[in-house]
Amino acid sequence: MKAEAMPSDIGAIRAPSLICLGLSAFDLTWVVDRLLPGGKARAGEHHEGGGGMAANAAVAAARLGASVRFWGRAGDDLAGRAMRQELADLGVDVSDFRLFEHARSSVSGILVDAEGERTIVNFRGEGLPDDAAWLPLRHVAGSDAVLADPRWPDGACALFARARELGVPSVLDGDVADAAIFDRLLPLTDFAVFSEPGLAGYAAGMDDVGARLAYARRRGCRVAAVTLGARGMAWDAGEGTRHMPARKVRPVDTTGAGDVFHGALAYGLALRWPMEDAFRFSAAAAACKCLHRGGRSGAPDLQTAWTFLHRSEE
Repeated sequence: MKAEAMPSDIGAIRAPSLICLGLSAFDLTWVVDRLLPGGKARAGEHHEGGGGMAANAAVAAARLGASVRFWGRAGDDLAGRAMRQELADLGVDVSDFRLFEHARSSVSGILVDAEGERTIVNFRGEGLPDDAAWLPLRHVAGSDAVLADPRWPDGACALFARARELGVPSVLDGDVADAAIFDRLLPLTDFAVFSEPGLAGYAAGMDDVGARLAYARRRGCRVAAVTLGARGMAWDAGEGTRHMPARKVRPVDTTGAGDVFHGALAYGLALRWPMEDAFRFSAAAAACKCLHRGGRSGAPDLQTAWTFLHRSEE
């Protein structure tokens, strides 16, 4: 679809409709002075609550004002029920977030140091069915954009294939995954935005970011991009590698920054903003998140992200 200029007035922005599919995890977070290779450390803070790439992106988009459906799987256990309720409380439609009996939910342990850097250990769950036949794909026709991560490939392929048929833009969160999964998803993807480890693992043997992005594009996506933390981001839309510097902030916690970036990108693309405007907005939203603890608590509302975007460009 034809791009529409990003409006100069925040009041002119409508509320888009999104579908996010993929991982929902229950996060246990400890804040420590520094990350240690071994031994013991005392935590100054402890938090627990929902996390996961696509689930965090859904929360980020909802906080910006989008109408968001989350499609996913978890166990019918304490973690699964808590995650489902939290997403609902945060304004996300969880009608098709299914909890399966005898399955175990995904759980993550996160250590965050004084500089805001984090280490994550994730148990991906077990007993969750791969079958995606139950997904209500009829809703894609009423959506402005869709997003998925690689943790449920069958579901992501079903969603992206229907979106491609209908001309609905798709965003793939390219976190670390088996190459075979990306080989399935990229031909159906419009915007594949990798983490740096995710892209390096997929384009193994290539040392140059530009070469890695070009490789991903050759596998079928329309735009390949990578987030580079404090070094900003890079992308290839078929005209060579382009770069965008990072927003300068003093991070408190980088947990979930990439998820917020993806959710904000889906939001901007749903509004048909030009690609580079959508990237700038997403970078601003992710930078705002880094100013707060937690993977979700720092996700900004539209006014906060909009103000930060325009102040940082003055």
